[in-house]
Amino acid sequence: MCMFLYKVETFIGEGKVAKCKKLGTDQVVAIKIIWGSGQMEINALQGFSQIDADDHNLVKFMESFKYKKYTCIAFEALDQSLLHFMEKRDFHPLTVDEIRTITWQLIVALKGLKSINLVHCDIKLDNIMLVDQGSEPFRVKLIDFGLAEKIGHMRTGAPIQNICYRAPEVILGLPLDQRVDLWTVGRLVEDDLHCLDKTKLKELEQLVDLLKRMLMEDPSKRISPSEALHHPFFTMGRVQPTAGRWRDYIFRLARSQPELLVFGE
Repeated sequence: MCMFLYKVETFIGEGKVAKCKKLGTDQVVAIKIIWGSGQMEINALQGFSQIDADDHNLVKFMESFKYKKYTCIAFEALDQSLLHFMEKRDFHPLTVDEIRTITWQLIVALKGLKSINLVHCDIKLDNIMLVDQGSEPFRVKLIDFGLAEKIGHMRTGAPIQNICYRAPEVILGLPLDQRVDLWTVGRLVEDDLHCLDKTKLKELEQLVDLLKRMLMEDPSKRISPSEALHHPFFTMGRVQPTAGRWRDYIFRLARSQPELLVFGE
């Protein structure tokens, strides 16, 4: 099956995403196939042109096109979802350093989205992708912006977010903004990325304190992404560099905001 310049190699998951190769090249991409226009998601993705998606841990949008009655959206190909990774290890707890690395990246992603007035509205383990677990351990990116909304355009009472991670203001029908995403990341870390590393009690205490601030029921009292990145869980711990661009990204942060990163003991 060919879609213009792409040849489908295999379908992923429920068949809504295809792993494709661009004809005449060795470039492999992921193509999301949507019935209908998919215009809301395309609009959200086009907003990434205002920031560096890679630096903000957001999936790279390449192009969109029509195929018969479907809309096809091409993205960079990534490794596997965090859900798939956790399922393969039977949800065995992560280390505190692994949790720190993932949480840091997700909060950086939220900071980037806030800068372009965008709210994801559907963060969950299967919408967080490991870039390449072999070469860049626990380097993650946020994907699937099908429910994304502009801040200020969010409708009270809208059925957004997975029910397991739904913010109180969504449930109660209160005014909504970007703080719903921070709540979701907090619940996801608390519920799904367990840590039983009893050798690092101080760091676990810092993690618990960060989660308490992310999970304030009153959104006006909830910590912001910028504030969260200055929390002791990050500033007193270690956000571990890995290979490739994630390593380069961490080093750039170390130069521009050295107070946020501490490497070594």
